[in-house]
Amino acid sequence: MAIDVAQWLHGLGLGQYTATFARNDIDGATLLELTAEDLVSLGVSSVGHRRRLLSAIASLRDGPQAAVSNAPHEASAGEVERRQLTVLFCDLVGSTQLSARFDPEDLSEVIGVYQRTVAETVTRFAGSVARYMGDGMLVLFGHPQAHEDDAERAVRAGLAVVDAIVASGPEHSCAYGLALPAASSSSAT
Repeated sequence: MAIDVAQWLHGLGLGQYTATFARNDIDGATLLELTAEDLVSLGVSSVGHRRRLLSAIASLRDGPQAAVSNAPHEASAGEVERRQLTVLFCDLVGSTQLSARFDPEDLSEVIGVYQRTVAETVTRFAGSVARYMGDGMLVLFGHPQAHEDDAERAVRAGLAVVDAIVASGPEHSCAYGLALPAASSSSAT
């Protein structure tokens, strides 16, 4: 699987670092070797952004061996390719009620944990976050890299997101009084 570094950054919602990565010659091989200190020296001053980048880099390292490049596949002249795109939308149900219960900093933390969990989970299934929409996330499968089983990957990613949220529940439910109904948990095989 080839990943365009610029599109990878945009998929993480961190497209503002595209020029910095390009200016510093961060290609696929270099990307896999970045450390927290490297990110600081690149000017990634936000702890949240560094954590998101490091987590996504770890997912690339741990996932199927990816050939990471800076250039997307270029079709030759006259070559037309039709691809199927699968879209997954994840939404934090009940966020309006949460906004009435929590002050903005706490709500931001809850939504941040949710978004990081979703982004990390879908990345393992070769999905890319196309857009953050409030507490919702639009995730694409089949872009930038198409697979024969993108629809199945999307379904499995959706089930894994539910499992990941349930698994992260104990540490966050105590702090915020949150809980998922038992029926929401999946047992994907």
